[in-house]
Parts: sequence; structure tokens; C-alpha cells
Amino acid sequence: MSDPQTLAVYDAQADDYERMMHNEAAADPIWRSFVAACPKGGVVLDLGCGPGNYARLLAGEGLRVTALDASPEMARRAGLIAGVTARHGFFEDVTEQDAYDGIWASFSLLHAPRDALPGHLTRLRDALKPGGTFFIGMKTGTGGGRDDLGRHYEYYSREELEKLLQTAGFSPEQHWTGYGKGLSGQYDGWIVIHTNG
Repeated sequence: MSDPQTLAVYDAQADDYERMMHNEAAADPIWRSFVAACPKGGVVLDLGCGPGNYARLLAGEGLRVTALDASPEMARRAGLIAGVTARHGFFEDVTEQDAYDGIWASFSLLHAPRDALPGHLTRLRDALKPGGTFFIGMKTGTGGGRDDLGRHYEYYSREELEKLLQTAGFSPEQHWTGYGKGLSGQYDGWIVIHTNG
């Protein structure tokens, strides 16, 4: 994700986003399912880590966390967390092979242009160790656009997303859905899919 307008919003509103995510991440039961799907002490990637709210929780469970974010300010904040190795970078910078036991992509890939998502998913599949786990969170709906803050989003149906995952070599295992309010105050449907590589 390299949309300048979206990145500018995250850099400028890092404090607000970190506060919002602090309580949401801790109360979210889905990350515990991710931890349970990874081997103890496993190496994981938090893709689009934001200020590191989930990275902190994953590291607290003994996982070895690499965190990546396209916002320099978000990556800087994540890098201050003990047990987290953070770097500034983009989705296409994930070029490792068989490197991770798990990849956590919590509502980050929704910022990627629709035509770029298949390539990102293929690179993420390659970055996973055989049998590794991948959790992806996306907003549900159709089309794309910008929210009131100017952030770019792409929306997907469950069927569309599962087909893209399967084409990239993932096997969807489980999913969760819900409806919630984001940083802009807008309410959207969402889905998180647990897949294996």
C-alpha cells in the first residue's frame, strides 16, 4: 500500500488510531485463535502493523514478531515495543521465502488496489513456511473508495475473498464476521478469514 493520501492520514492521526486500537485489540478474541494456530515461539509477520497493538499482544504470547507498516510513524511506534522488530515498508517488500510460521494481516490489505491484491497474496503464501497460518481481515462490500478521512479502501465479499485466497494457494479454514466503527466514525461490515498455506 503506497497511496500517499492514506499514508498521510495514518501519520497525522497516529495518536488517535493508537488509542482506538488499544482497547479494540485487547478485547478482540480472534488474535488468540491466531496464536493458537502458530507453534510456540513461532516467527510471525504483522503486516500493516499500525502502532503495534496486535504486535505487542503477539509478542506477549512468546511469538517472535516482525512488524511492517507503510506509515513511517506507525512503524516507528511499533519499533518501540519490546520483542517486536519493526520496519517501514510496503506489501510488495515481503519477498522472503518460507520465513514465517504465521502472518497476521488485520485490516491492512484492504488499502491495496484491487488489481494488486492477487500478487500480494501470492507473495505472502511464498513467505509462509509450509503449513503456516494466515489471518486476513477485510471490510465487506463491493467496489472501492475513500472514507471521510481520505483513506482508500477496497471492499470484498466472503466468496470473492475466499476465491482469491484459494487461487494464491491458501486453504480457508474458518471465518468471523461483524460490523464496527472505524477511525473515521463510519460503520462497515468486516470479515476475518483463517487460512493455511
